Amino acid sequence: MGNPPFSIRLTIFLSLSFSLAASSSSTLFFFKPPSSSLSLPPLNSQAPVPKATALDLLSVLGPASQSSAVNPLVAQELKSCFKFLVPFSPDKPKTGFSGRRSLWVVDGKGRKEGNELVWWPPEPVLELARLAVDSGGNPDAIHQILDPSVIPELNSYLGYLFELIVDRGPSVGLNVSLNRYDFFHGHLFVSQETGRLGILFHAKEYPAYDDKVFPYNMGFCQKGSDVRYDDSMNLRNILWLAPLPGNSNKGWVAPGVLVVLDARPGGIIYRDIIPEYVRFARTIYEDDLGDVVVDVNYLNVGDSRPDYQIFIC
Repeated sequence: MGNPPFSIRLTIFLSLSFSLAASSSSTLFFFKPPSSSLSLPPLNSQAPVPKATALDLLSVLGPASQSSAVNPLVAQELKSCFKFLVPFSPDKPKTGFSGRRSLWVVDGKGRKEGNELVWWPPEPVLELARLAVDSGGNPDAIHQILDPSVIPELNSYLGYLFELIVDRGPSVGLNVSLNRYDFFHGHLFVSQETGRLGILFHAKEYPAYDDKVFPYNMGFCQKGSDVRYDDSMNLRNILWLAPLPGNSNKGWVAPGVLVVLDARPGGIIYRDIIPEYVRFARTIYEDDLGDVVVDVNYLNVGDSRPDYQIFIC
């Protein structure tokens, strides 16, 4: 059968159009909207979680005045990625100690004092933390103190942090070794927004080449590595934050922090803070946390016996 003439098709189209319009109007006219008490929520009532920033990460680990400014959903997701090596006590007051505290407390017997050394480090470290804030987060102010001076107690404290991370890491699933393939360096930075001093440590720096799980050639520094590329890579970023001074000359608003940052796939750190092009390495960049002041290396210079020394560059 041939197609009907154009006039007939136009008549059928107009008839259907008017019928549908009348039906729709009739339905709308006789429909009684529900009362406000029974109103249904919109289909997309739950707002999406905003993208987290490196500043959000630092703020959640800061005093209440900073953490309260972070979106609650973002803060909740960030907290799920924190694995603390020292209990997190954002409101812990500074306590006094008589005499000189030992820095080499990494066994179970000295756990309480080890916590205190992270919350409230020796005086030279506190002075550096205050200088960072008083200078408005100026890296040059820190440089003037560190270069060319050598501050023995500061170097000892930095070495202590490396040793403490190795010692307590297994409690949160982080097993690292002090060697040039795995755990040997960190990056001292100062936050641009708050002036807070911190170190971002990187473990598992040179995983062994593997055709299946890590097919990346990283050059000479990778040769000889026995560091396995596995789920423990998620924990390769470790963050130390110095105590945060307040506006007064002697007041402090937050103690120090030592935490492993879980960059597991699907987590907010992996999704929002680690650049997409380097997610395979789970690397948080120190530049995103603030202005980098110096790199801190902890290297074995001994022959027959280990002799680890701090090198700041």
